[in-house]
Amino acid sequence: MDEIIFTKNEEKSQQMAAYMKNLFPFAGVPAPTRAAMEKELLKASKKLPFADLFELVNVYYEKPEREYQYVAIDLATVNVKRLSFEEVLQFKPLVIEKAWWDSVDAWRKFFALWGASHFEEMPRLFDAFFGEKDFWHRRIAINLQLLYKDRTDTELLKKAIIYDKTTDEFFIQKAIGWSLRQHSKTDPQWVQELITTMELSPLAVREGSKYLPKS
Repeated sequence: MDEIIFTKNEEKSQQMAAYMKNLFPFAGVPAPTRAAMEKELLKASKKLPFADLFELVNVYYEKPEREYQYVAIDLATVNVKRLSFEEVLQFKPLVIEKAWWDSVDAWRKFFALWGASHFEEMPRLFDAFFGEKDFWHRRIAINLQLLYKDRTDTELLKKAIIYDKTTDEFFIQKAIGWSLRQHSKTDPQWVQELITTMELSPLAVREGSKYLPKS
């Protein structure tokens, strides 16, 4: 299995790093180019035993340039449906390593895809992130069901929102608003009632109300 090595594009790397507030170095590889380069690696990874897959994900995640973290998450994601609950949770510590919204939301997709395929385990998966000390983990709890539509467990969503509704953290309040806005496409009445009866931050209300009928 050939290792992916990105050749640095100085101009693009500076642009991409600036977009991410210069928190991480970038190689300057656009997403379509990265997708083409990793295609064979992702295909081959589906034949790896979990231990080897887990090691490979960590090898790429530890590399300095941000694009390698994207490769690592893609490796985990294309294999997610074949993993057990215990195997899936082994990736949880990576969520808060080199954490920013881009990687955290990509990990959220990884966990959400597993939950969608193992729906009976959703409460247990939610509990793995709910109430965690690091707010990035809690962001996943809030947004875990983002694309579940009418399969959304609103009790779990409400529980996550209540826990963090007064948390003074932009990415938490944005997550609350995002989940409410998304669920309002499926059940606007539930979202409207929650916004009306629960004292939420102006940011969460503004984001969550975007698709609600204007009074």
